[in-house]
Amino acid sequence: MANVLDLIGRIFISALFLISAYNKVFNLEGSMGWMEGFGIPGFLIFPAIAIEIILPVLVIVGYRARFAAGVLAVFCLMTAFLFHFDFSDQSQFVSFLKNIGLAGGFLFIVANGTKDWAVDKEKKYVRL
Repeated sequence: MANVLDLIGRIFISALFLISAYNKVFNLEGSMGWMEGFGIPGFLIFPAIAIEIILPVLVIVGYRARFAAGVLAVFCLMTAFLFHFDFSDQSQFVSFLKNIGLAGGFLFIVANGTKDWAVDKEKKYVRL
């Protein structure tokens, strides 16, 4: 049961990024303009999209999940402080807290790794 819950948790925490990347790809100009409104160069949308696609997939399948989760935790913290630091706007405050919470979830993966349902699962050998 722990393996199933671990996999479901990894899917849930990663799904947000996959959906966000999809939205960025299909609204590229709007996303670039939004970033530029915060003083961030618009071309950085491309590495952001790559991060939001590649690393969540690695977390889901459990391949180098600790590394991917660590990078995603830093990514969440950076986006929280760069884009959602306007606490006078309730929706931005909620987005800030969401990113902080996601970073915390990714840090759990960094600390504990994945269970058996992962590409990188640790092999247990029995000596005879």
